[in-house]
Amino acid sequence: MRVHVVSDVHGAAEDLARAKDGADALVCLGDLVLFLDYADHARGIFPDLFGVENADRMVELRTARRFDEARDLDRRLWDGIDRRAAIETAVRKQYAELFAAFPTPTYATYGNVDIPSLWAEYAGPGTTVLDGATADIGGRTFGFVGGGLRTAMRTPYEIDDDAYAAKVDALGPVDVLCSHIPPAVPDLCYDTVARRFERGSHALLEAIRTLQPKYALFGHVHQPLVARTRIGRTECVNVGHFNHTRTPWALEW
Repeated sequence: MRVHVVSDVHGAAEDLARAKDGADALVCLGDLVLFLDYADHARGIFPDLFGVENADRMVELRTARRFDEARDLDRRLWDGIDRRAAIETAVRKQYAELFAAFPTPTYATYGNVDIPSLWAEYAGPGTTVLDGATADIGGRTFGFVGGGLRTAMRTPYEIDDDAYAAKVDALGPVDVLCSHIPPAVPDLCYDTVARRFERGSHALLEAIRTLQPKYALFGHVHQPLVARTRIGRTECVNVGHFNHTRTPWALEW
């Protein structure tokens, strides 16, 4: 059995369509939407609406952790625009292309920049969406936990720690623990380019320590200080920033 795993797709629909090539199934750990590409500021919803110069400035402020100034810039740019309608229109356009690219079968969960309420409209019969739920893939139990924890970035699908922990607890024992964000291990959470710690989950870390799944797979941190480590018997793997690598991570048994 061979499963390909991707995360942080961020608009890479053409390569997503080929991500299952040579595998029996595809697993996607979220962040389909491309709001602002930190590597190419001309790509994404934000520059499409406000131009590259404003995208450059927003990236500069966020990278410097000057979040109050970033929010001020954000408010000025959106003044007089129906933010919700504009973003939903742009996200729908991306989702139509991305969900059409998913191969069969695909098992997917949400990232922190995704909008879960829209997924049911676009997920076809070959795509199974899971969040706080499990699926049998090739005789192994995969557990899925979507979204992220609350941060100063205020991305669309951030939830309280208790709600996130409840989803982790709902899984029970699994062979492969799949999440968008990493467990709360500093080396796994530090982004060497953004120069900041992303939020990892203590609930995921506790589940790994207690239940010892064979693998814990995640994404979210685009340029991690450490992409792979072991906690007891569990191999913890950042499967990679698919928008950058365009290459899935492979799991075989």
